Amino acid sequence: MQKNIAVIFAGGSGTRMNTKSRPKQFLELHGKPIIIYTLELFENHPEIDGIVVACIEPWIPYLQKLIRKFELSKVVAVVPGGETGQDSIYNGLAEVEKRYPADSLVLIHDGVRPLITPETISDNIQTASRDGSCITCVKASETLVVTQSDGSLQIPSRANSLIARAPQTFVLQDILTAHRKAQQEGKHDFIDSCTMMAHYGYSMATVIGPTENIKITTPTDFFVFRAIEDVRENSQIFGF
Repeated sequence: MQKNIAVIFAGGSGTRMNTKSRPKQFLELHGKPIIIYTLELFENHPEIDGIVVACIEPWIPYLQKLIRKFELSKVVAVVPGGETGQDSIYNGLAEVEKRYPADSLVLIHDGVRPLITPETISDNIQTASRDGSCITCVKASETLVVTQSDGSLQIPSRANSLIARAPQTFVLQDILTAHRKAQQEGKHDFIDSCTMMAHYGYSMATVIGPTENIKITTPTDFFVFRAIEDVRENSQIFGF
C-alpha cells in the first residue's frame, strides 16, 4: 500500500534573515517556531503517514524537544542536514528508504514554507499518484527575463510561465535514483528537487498552489507571514 511521507528540510542557518541567536526556522511567531507551523500542516493532514525532518545538526535536540512539546506524533525521525540543501534532502530520503516501501510518495518541503494549505498537500498526493511526480507552482505575476549564455535576453510569455515552489512530490525510488546519479557525478548544488529531476530526464506534472506560499528567508518575508497568520487567526475568532 502506497505511503505518503513528508520530507522537511530545515538545515539552513538563516544568514539572509540576519538572525544572531537562532536559525530562521526556529524564529517564533505567537510563541510557536516557524518550523512547527510547517510541521503541523503535515501532522494534521489525514493522508500523510509519516514525517522525516533533516535539521541543522546542533539544533536537533531543540527540535526534538519542540516535537514533544507540540505533540507531533507523525515525526518518525530527525536526521542531520548536509552541506547543501540537496544533501539535506538526501539525508531525509535515505531515512525514508529505511522505513517505507520504494513506491512511497515523498513530499519534499522547506521547513520555512509554512503557508501552504491542506488542499495543496492533497493535490500533490493525487497528482503524483496519477503522474508519478509533481511540482507545486504559482502563476507568474510579473514578466520573467531569462539571460542566455551569449548575453541576449529571452522573455517567455507570462501566460505560460510558472514559478516553482513546494511541496515537490516524487516516487521515493525515482528521486533516490536521481540523487545517487548526482552524487556519482559530484553534483551537490542543484537548487531544488525539480531541477535535479529535470536534469536527469524525468517529466513532472504541476499543481497550482496558493500565492502566499512563500519561503521565509528575509525579514520582509517574516512580516508577510505574521500578517497572513494574524488575518487567519482573526477570521477564526471573529468569523470574517
